[in-house]
Amino acid sequence: MAALVFTATFALIIWIPTFALTARVYPPNEVTLLDSRTVQGELKWVASPTEGGWEEVSIMDEKNTPIRTYQVCNVMEPNQNNWLRTDWIPRGGAQRVYIEIKFTLRDCNSLPGVMGTCKETFNLYYYESNNDKERYIRENQFTKIDTIAADESFTQVDIGDRIMKLNTEVRDVGILTRKGFYLAFQDVGACIALVSVRILYKKCPLTVRNLAQFPDTTTGADTSSLVEVRGSCVDNSEEREVPKMYCGADGEWLVPIGNCLCNPGYEEHGGTCQACKIGYYRALATDDICSKCPLHSYSIREGSTSCACDKGFFRSETDPASMPCTQPPSAPQHLISNVNETSVNLEWTAPASSGGRQDLAYNVICKRCSSDGQHCQPCGNGIHFSPQQLGLRTTRVSINDLQAHTNYTFEIWAVNGVSKQSSGPEQAVSVMVTTNQAAPSPVTTIQAKDITRHAVSLAWQQPERPNGVILEYEVKYYEKDQNERSYRIMKTSSRNAEIKGLNPLTSYVFHVRARTAAGYGDFSAPFEFMTNSVPSPIIGDGANSTVLLVSVIGSVILLLIFIGVFIISRRRSKYSKAKQDSDEERHLHPGVRIYVDPFTYEDPNQAVREFAKEIDASCIKIEKVIGIGEFGEVCSGRLKMPGKREICVAIKTLKAGYTDKQRRDFLSEASIMGQFDHPNIIRLEGVVTKCKPVMIITEYMENGSLDAFLRKNDGRFTVIQLVGILRGIASGMKYLSDMSYVHRDLAARNILVNSNLVCKVSDFGMSRVLEEDPDAAYTTREITGTYQSQGGKIPIRWTAPEAITYRKFTSASDVWSYGIVMWEVVSYGERPYWDMSNQDVIKAIEEGYRLPPPMDCPVSLHQLMLDCWQKERAERPKFSQIVNMLDKLIRNPNSLKRTGGEIARFQRNDTALFFPTPSTSQEDRPAKLFISMKLRRSFSVSLFDFCMYVPVSKCINSTGFFCLLLPFHGNLSEQHLAEFSHSKWRRQRSRFYALFNAFVPGISERHSFSQHPQ
Repeated sequence: MAALVFTATFALIIWIPTFALTARVYPPNEVTLLDSRTVQGELKWVASPTEGGWEEVSIMDEKNTPIRTYQVCNVMEPNQNNWLRTDWIPRGGAQRVYIEIKFTLRDCNSLPGVMGTCKETFNLYYYESNNDKERYIRENQFTKIDTIAADESFTQVDIGDRIMKLNTEVRDVGILTRKGFYLAFQDVGACIALVSVRILYKKCPLTVRNLAQFPDTTTGADTSSLVEVRGSCVDNSEEREVPKMYCGADGEWLVPIGNCLCNPGYEEHGGTCQACKIGYYRALATDDICSKCPLHSYSIREGSTSCACDKGFFRSETDPASMPCTQPPSAPQHLISNVNETSVNLEWTAPASSGGRQDLAYNVICKRCSSDGQHCQPCGNGIHFSPQQLGLRTTRVSINDLQAHTNYTFEIWAVNGVSKQSSGPEQAVSVMVTTNQAAPSPVTTIQAKDITRHAVSLAWQQPERPNGVILEYEVKYYEKDQNERSYRIMKTSSRNAEIKGLNPLTSYVFHVRARTAAGYGDFSAPFEFMTNSVPSPIIGDGANSTVLLVSVIGSVILLLIFIGVFIISRRRSKYSKAKQDSDEERHLHPGVRIYVDPFTYEDPNQAVREFAKEIDASCIKIEKVIGIGEFGEVCSGRLKMPGKREICVAIKTLKAGYTDKQRRDFLSEASIMGQFDHPNIIRLEGVVTKCKPVMIITEYMENGSLDAFLRKNDGRFTVIQLVGILRGIASGMKYLSDMSYVHRDLAARNILVNSNLVCKVSDFGMSRVLEEDPDAAYTTREITGTYQSQGGKIPIRWTAPEAITYRKFTSASDVWSYGIVMWEVVSYGERPYWDMSNQDVIKAIEEGYRLPPPMDCPVSLHQLMLDCWQKERAERPKFSQIVNMLDKLIRNPNSLKRTGGEIARFQRNDTALFFPTPSTSQEDRPAKLFISMKLRRSFSVSLFDFCMYVPVSKCINSTGFFCLLLPFHGNLSEQHLAEFSHSKWRRQRSRFYALFNAFVPGISERHSFSQHPQ
C-alpha cells in the first residue's frame, strides 16, 4: 500500500516538466540519432522486470503534444535492479556519441521510512551490436558508462508550490566500431522519471571558406583529435593554394589554410562565384570584382573576361583588358622644312588627335624624286637621320648626307600602338625640298705608283658624294719629320698626279681634297710612304686607317682585361678567408622573383612609379586617426576605385614640412611593399604623390598588431590555433626569404591581424627611428682601422647576436627574430626577457642562455624556438623547414600535448629551482634557460631585481634538469610569492604557490634560508 502511495505521489511530478519542455532547434554541428520527444506513439522500450519496474507514461508539452516518458519509484523495497533498454540505435558514421538525459528525482529525505532502501542515483550502460533484433536484456553484455546523480531533487513542498527541478546530464561514449548499439538504464531504488533521452554525435557542418567548400565531416574518435579535410573550390573558381581545414572534436572548424579564386569572368558574392553581368568583365583571377567595360568597348554575354572594342577602335597586343580601346592618331600638323646645302631640318606639331593613347611616335619616310616630282623612289642607304628615322618621340629631325641639287620628298607619319591593327589609311604630312650646292665629301682611297728616288705617281677615286661638278683636286704633301710645319701644294683637274723633286729615302705624307663651286671638301686621311721603296702604308688610306684604329683599340682592351684579371685574382687570394664569413649563398632559380632595392635607383621616384600604383586622392576618404607613425599620422578610411567596390584601408600620411630625404624614405616602404604578393604579407593598394599630403594606402587590418591582440585575448586560443598563427607568419617570411629580402625588424608588434585572424608581416620601412623607445633599441658602433662610424638603432630583444655585434643581417637573423615571435605568441604577448636591461640581455645571450618555455608551451614548439636561437646561424632552420615543421605539428596534434616549463623539483639546501632540459643531449645543445623575478625582502625594503645565471656544466645533475639559483635574503612566504612582477606568473600565483607547497609542504611556516646561500 505504501509503495502505491509513493507511486501516486511521484506521478504528481510528471506534469511539472511540461512547463520547460519547449521545442529546441539543435546546433548544426549536432546530428541526432534518437530523441524520445520526437517519437510518435509509444516507445515500447524493453523493461526488466516487465512488471513492477520501469513504467511508460505519457505527458503533455506546452503545445499539448503527448511525450512518452519512463518512471520508477520502488523506494520501499530493498535490492532493486530494474533495467530499461532502448531499441537498437544505428550509429551511422559516428565513432563517439553523446547521451543527453533530462530527468527528475525525488529527495529521499522527504520520504518517511525509506532511509535504508531509497537511492538518489541510477546507472547508465551501453552495448554495441550488429543485431537490431535483440529481444531480451542480458546484463553481462552491457558496459557501464557512468552513475548518474541529480544536481537537484524535489520534495513534496516543491510539488505543492509547482516548482520544477529538471536535471540535464550529458555523457559520451567512444570508440564505437559496430553498426549500432543499445542504451540501458538501471534503477537501484530511486524515485525517478526519465523525461527525455537524446543521443547524438557531432560533426563539422558543411561550410564555405575562402571560396572552398568543406563537406559535413564527422569528428574523430578522440576528444582531442583533429580530422584534416581538403576543400573543393566552388563552381567557377580555381585553387590558388590547396584549401584545407581541420575539424575539431567539438564540431568546430579551425583556421582555414589556402584559398580559391573566382575564375576570370566571375566575381565573389556571398561565398559563390557569379558571372559578370553584361557590360562588365573580369580578366584575371587576382582581380577583386568585375569591372565595367572600359571606354569604347562592350561585352555581349555574361561571364566575359574582356570587352570587345567598338568599330574603329582597337587594342594593341600589350594593352591590358582594363585599358580603353583607342584609335590611330591623325596626321601631324604644320610641317616646316629648312634646307642647308645637302642637309634638311624638319619640324612639325603633334596631331590634332592622339587616338587616346600615350605611345605616340613618328616615322620619317625619304623619297628621291625626278625634277618634275612625278616619279619617286626610296632614298636607300647612305643618308643619316638624327636622332633616328623610325619611332621618333620628338617633333624634330635632321637629315644629312643628301645629294646636292636633288629633289626629295619627306613624309612624317604619326603612329601609336594600334596603328598596325587599323585597316584604314594611315595619316601623314609631306614636304618636297631641293638640296643646294655643297662641298664634296673627303677622298677615301689613295694609291702610289711608279715610285722612284725623287718622284711618285698618285691616283685616287672620286668622293662618294661629289655634291656637284668636281672642279679640281688639291694635293698637300710634306716630309714626315717636318710634321706639316713646311708643306707643298699641287693642284690638278684629274684624279691622278705625279709629284717630283722629292728627296731619296725619305718618308712623305700626302693629303688630297676635292673642290666644287661650293668650295673645298675635307682633306683625306694621311697617306705615308718612303721614296725609292715599295709603298708601305703606315697610316694609309681611309680603309687602312680604320683597320689600324680597330687594332689599337683592341690592344688597349686586351691590356685592360689583363690588368683586371690580375687585380681580381689578387683580391680573391687576399680575401679567400674572409669569404668564408660572408653571407649565406643564395641559389637563384629561373622564374623566381628577386627583390629590387629601391635605393639602387638613381631616381628613387622611378622605383615608386615602377612598383606602386598612383591613386587619385578623390578616391580616398579619411575617417579617423588610429595612430602616430614615424613620418606622420596613420588613419583608417575607405578607398573607392572606379569600377570596384569600396574597401576599408589604412592610410599613412607624410607630415607637413618634410624634407626630400624624409619623402624618399617614406615612399621607399611603398616601393618595397609593391613588389610583394602573398596572403601573409600586407598588401599595398597604392600611393598618392601628386598632391599633399603624400599617402601610402594599404589594406586595413581590423585587429591591429599581433602583440596587443594577444594580450587582449589572453588564454582564449587553443594550441592548434596558436600554431596556425605561427604557420601564417612563417609562410610570409618564407616568401620574403625566397625573394632575397631581409626584414631586419621581425617582431609581434610588426605583425598585423585581420578580422579572419590571418596574420600578415608589415613594417618594411628602410629607415626606422627608435629613439622614442630607448628600452627597445641599443646603439652599436662600427670601427674599421682608425675610422669609426656611428651605427643605427637595433631592437636588441629580437635581434640575432651576429646582427648586434657585426651588423650582419641575413635570412638566418630573421629566423632568430622569428623564434622570439614564437615566444611572444605562445606567451600571449609577453615582453621578451621581461624587465632585464639590454646590456643584461646581450650578456645572457653571449653566455648561452635562452628564454624558457612559456606557461603550457608544448615541448615541440620550445624545441623549435631553441633551433631558431642557435648561435651559429648556419645551424638555424630555413623558413621553408619551419613551415614544414609547423604543418607536421598541425597534422599531428598529439605532439603538442607534452608541455615544458613546469617546476620539476624544489631543493631546500641549495635553494634551487630545476627546469626540464631540452630533448637534445647536453653535448649537442649547450642551451640554458633562465627566468627573472622581483621579490620583497621585507615590508619596509623596496623591490630588488635578481637574475643569476648558472652555467649548465656546474648545475646539470643526473636527473637531467637545469637549475637556477635564487639568492633569497629572508623568508620565502606567501607574501613573497604573491608579489611576482612577471604578469603571467602573477596571474598564476596560486598555481605556482601550490607547486612549491607540493614539493615542500608548509614552506611559508617552517623554512627559512641563509643570508648567503652557497
